[in-house]
Amino acid sequence: MQRRKLKAMVLICAATSLAATVVPASAATGARSPADVVVVDCFSHPQVRTNHFLIACGDGNSILTALRWTEWKPKFAVGSGLNVLNDCRPYCAAGTFHSYPVTVRLDHPKPWQKHPGQQHYTELHVVFTHHKPPHMPREVTYELWN
Repeated sequence: MQRRKLKAMVLICAATSLAATVVPASAATGARSPADVVVVDCFSHPQVRTNHFLIACGDGNSILTALRWTEWKPKFAVGSGLNVLNDCRPYCAAGTFHSYPVTVRLDHPKPWQKHPGQQHYTELHVVFTHHKPPHMPREVTYELWN
């Protein structure tokens, strides 16, 4: 039963991400001021205090969900949520998604190439707070796309 719920959650997140591609960026991001630093999603949409974030844009095998932000500042953002990861066993299409509690931090804002007047976070730090995937370190840093 837990497996079905997790797969349903991943499908809902994927559908939400797909919907974001057909919704204008201003509607997808909610209200934000030009002074807000954004995180750029896989579809080049600016996001502020998003509740989910796809890490693995190519295959969807890693997504942050249930994000709750305690800080969203010009130099960094801090929150917590779940990292839902596919174990890819025996291979990714037949793998199982597992959910891991994490804290996240967005850092190093720089001008966004698409909109140079807009700052965007360029690094994502993920820390597994309880159990972690067996093949990953407790802390992972990702460079974010521009």
